[in-house]
Amino acid sequence: MEKIVISGPSNLFGSVKISGMKNAAVAVLFATITVNDECIIDNLPDISDVNLSLKLLENMGAIVVKLSDTKYKIDTRTITTITAPVEEAGKMRASYYIAGACLSRFGVCKVGLPGGCDFGSRPIDQHIKAFEAMGAKVRIDEGYIDASAVNGMRAANIYFDCVTVGGTINAILAAVRNDGLTIIDNAAREPHIVDLANFLNFCGADITGAGTDTIKIKGQKQLHGCEYTIIPDMIEAGTFMIAAAATGSEIMIENIIPKHLESMTSKLSETGIRFEEGDETLLVCKRTEPLRPVNVKTLPYPGFPTDMNPQTAVLLCCINGISRINETIFNDRFRYVNELRRMGAIIDIDNGIATIKGGIPLKAASVRAVDLRAGAAMVLAGLVAEGNTSIDDIFYIERGYDSIVEKLASLKAIIKRVKIQDIT
Repeated sequence: MEKIVISGPSNLFGSVKISGMKNAAVAVLFATITVNDECIIDNLPDISDVNLSLKLLENMGAIVVKLSDTKYKIDTRTITTITAPVEEAGKMRASYYIAGACLSRFGVCKVGLPGGCDFGSRPIDQHIKAFEAMGAKVRIDEGYIDASAVNGMRAANIYFDCVTVGGTINAILAAVRNDGLTIIDNAAREPHIVDLANFLNFCGADITGAGTDTIKIKGQKQLHGCEYTIIPDMIEAGTFMIAAAATGSEIMIENIIPKHLESMTSKLSETGIRFEEGDETLLVCKRTEPLRPVNVKTLPYPGFPTDMNPQTAVLLCCINGISRINETIFNDRFRYVNELRRMGAIIDIDNGIATIKGGIPLKAASVRAVDLRAGAAMVLAGLVAEGNTSIDDIFYIERGYDSIVEKLASLKAIIKRVKIQDIT
């Protein structure tokens, strides 16, 4: 076991290259099941969720070959089982995409219920609604999603009762090889949904409307392999934007899609942070004046992302005055607040709104990552706090951040991994 130790406060400087997007990578990897061919996927981040996805595919019989640090060849023609055991599938949220992919190709699936970060209720009722609309009978039995379509999957009109990223992705996967036209209304619009649709279209699918709230899928009997590059991770980019802003540093962020960051750059500009945008770069300029408090409301894309809630809280702790974060997506997203309070943060939570009294210097403490993005927030807090901050349970951070310690060290942060005794 390891922990992260940071000596702050930090003065960061230099450039950082953003890795491939976690949420796009896992969706595309499981989408290779529908292809039934050989695919080469590049710009995969070296994170535990991707490594587990590759392991799950291998366990199903796929041939996985590492071509470079970021590139893998995946041949799903050799898949021999449609079962993903709960012991493995339960370690990550995106494992439920195996269900949609297997229903599309085989008309049957048995997938362990997903795990991942625990920050509130994330039901799969909308996924099941989509599967059933396309002809599958679905049972939740002994920790498994057990589904089959005796007469084959069919095209359908699907209306989601709420915006669901995972449900939208699973519906696309389940529909991509069905006869006829499937229409998904009230679809989620996130960039990784567009990336998934682009990958499948490269493989011969006919998907239109991804990135809007209505997606149309004309099912294709067969798909073919392709070589595809995953888009950069906008949440990793946003995390480094906050790292620069909170520490008063200047950082060049490379390998980004600026449009994906617009909700973040717009809101952070309200505080007085200045940016210089290039085609695939963003310079976070060194601040010359005190920043201003702001109110933030998380919303589905293209709104301000819930995955940036904890990191933004750290920045607001550094700004004199009262700021607020209104969380509208996950009902228990604020579990990280208790960890920040250990560092001296003054934050009150009431009815999904965090009121932050900023401008009180954070102090180093021993804290833990309670989920992926909360863990990133603890790293940011360690960068601004006086003294040595120790972060435990960093396996959460490693689910979604590729080489975060090494990247921050390259920006002159004093940060390292330290082995700790595994007490049983």
